[in-house]
Amino acid sequence: MELAGKVVVVTGGGSGIGEACSRRFAAAGAKVVVVDQHADRVSAVVAAITATGGSASGTAADIRLESGTVGAIAHARSAFGPVDLFFANAGIGVNGGEEVPDEDWLRIWEINLMAHVHAARALIPEWLERGSGYLVTTASAAALLTTLGSAPYAVTKSAALSFAEWISITYGDRGIGVSCLCPQGVVTRMTMGEDLLGAHSGEAGIAQLLAGGAMLQPADVAEVVYQTIVAERFLILPHPEVATYFQRKAADYDRWLAGMRRLRAQTTAEGI
Repeated sequence: MELAGKVVVVTGGGSGIGEACSRRFAAAGAKVVVVDQHADRVSAVVAAITATGGSASGTAADIRLESGTVGAIAHARSAFGPVDLFFANAGIGVNGGEEVPDEDWLRIWEINLMAHVHAARALIPEWLERGSGYLVTTASAAALLTTLGSAPYAVTKSAALSFAEWISITYGDRGIGVSCLCPQGVVTRMTMGEDLLGAHSGEAGIAQLLAGGAMLQPADVAEVVYQTIVAERFLILPHPEVATYFQRKAADYDRWLAGMRRLRAQTTAEGI
């Protein structure tokens, strides 16, 4: 998919991967709508894009609510026209396991999965009518490999990947493209501890959340995202070694589980 002239919506676009992708898409000629719950971040990214000759608009929205996603899409239509690509990128982390309170499980579920469902619900009917449209979702390497220290993160990111797969299988022959981003560590507000929830945040949990892999800069991830969309491939892997790990997991599931238990014991013993 070539992005020049296309209307693109990016949630979580005020920082991190979302900001970097908004800038990269605009550099490719897209008309970008930056969506974030923080209005000041939206304004800063839009200003940066337009200052370099790009085309961008923005809106503050709470995509935890379906009305937030629907409102962002309405803003895009008003600013530029029908949406061609929706990048459901916003996400949060919650450290902990089964003891995490229900309200935190619900919040991460709504943001990391249901916001994707809401976007698809709002856009797929018109995309089917037009015969074209593209959904990009951000999951995580945790969706393929799980993660240490955060059951809610692993579960919701796995669900996001499964939903993207389902959309691709169901509508891929009807003009709708789907890509799913599954990175390991990226330098973002979440990995730096700013967008984790309350009592379940902290450096120890973040270390477990990452569980290895090089820390990439958002701009590096954005380039991989862009190139994968252009090639219309499903899986976006900024850390290519994740594919190897996933193959090993599939080849011997019990061995993989045992290895993850050893890694868990090691990180616990080291206090991370």
